[in-house]
Amino acid sequence: MNKKLWINVVMAILVAGLFLTVSCAKKTVVSDASTIEDQAQAEAQAAAEAEAQRKAEAERIRQQELEAQAAGEKAVEQARQQAAKTRFLHQNIHFAFDSAELSSEAKELVKEKAQWLKQNQKVSVTIEGHCDERGTTEYNLALGERRANAVQNYLQDLGIGGFRLDTVSYGEERPLDPGQTEAAYAKNRRAQFVLK
Repeated sequence: MNKKLWINVVMAILVAGLFLTVSCAKKTVVSDASTIEDQAQAEAQAAAEAEAQRKAEAERIRQQELEAQAAGEKAVEQARQQAAKTRFLHQNIHFAFDSAELSSEAKELVKEKAQWLKQNQKVSVTIEGHCDERGTTEYNLALGERRANAVQNYLQDLGIGGFRLDTVSYGEERPLDPGQTEAAYAKNRRAQFVLK
């Protein structure tokens, strides 16, 4: 039994020595200069590509922000233009009873309309002359024509070309308010603008 034990101890020492020899063996390290340079270039290239991607993404985001801002500004401008157009079309020039003379208030309103026409050079309009129901049909047609012509002449004095302005008289035919009160009559004595 002693012999067996002795053989086992020798074997254990041999195996341990073998492991020790293998693990302590000198390892050869390849330190090729070209491999190190290639690795450095690859890392530099990867860093440059990452930086380029970051810049491209930042530029894309900036472009989207600019487009969104421009779209918002365009929407605001379109809304402003639409409001000015609505104001132009729906603010009528009112006249005193049996008169085609422009009051100071009416002249200010015509000046605003002239400014809008100057900003919208391609727009042409028809100026409609209207009256209240008092008076004969013939008289009111003539009065409506004088009212439309008074507005047209003042616009031309303000620099709007006559080729952009037409007039028509409807006399008492198209009242805004069909009532028979002084307030209704005042609404109906007007010059009204219609786009051609």
